Amino acid sequence: MGLADRVLPRHTRKVIKLLVGILKGAVIGGALGYGAHALGQSTGFGNPWLIYGLIGAIVGLFVGRPIWSLIRDKNSTSVIAILKSVFGFGIGCGLYALVAKAWSPDPNLLRIAGENVLYWPPTLGGAIGAIYGGFVELDDAMGDDKPAAKKLPEPEPKKPAPKKPSAKA
Repeated sequence: MGLADRVLPRHTRKVIKLLVGILKGAVIGGALGYGAHALGQSTGFGNPWLIYGLIGAIVGLFVGRPIWSLIRDKNSTSVIAILKSVFGFGIGCGLYALVAKAWSPDPNLLRIAGENVLYWPPTLGGAIGAIYGGFVELDDAMGDDKPAAKKLPEPEPKKPAPKKPSAKA
């Protein structure tokens, strides 16, 4: 029996899903944060509430069971993805409020190349995306260890028995 033959414990799969969700959320959040930073430098746009809310919403659409998976599945509804997205907008705004308003670290605490790393959209967007992405992926992983209900093939309709020819006397 080799190392690859071992079956992973049940909780290991959930930890792997959590790490995948954190990675997906961080990549999506960092990319959208960088796009918002570039947009802010070229046009002057800089509404952090909208930026981090949209990061949460888009992470909600693409992490966990993505929206295209829910649309193709006949047994599920796409309302789940829409609810995750709406909830993600609130989570993104709430996490930004916690960092910027409640915690409010010193702006000169981490300054690299003239940018405040804690408030820089790619890093804060990546952190917000990672937190919400890990939550969503772990939430969608709950119940995955149950075996899927197997559909039995539907029985074919019975054909009426052929009538026996009647004997005429």
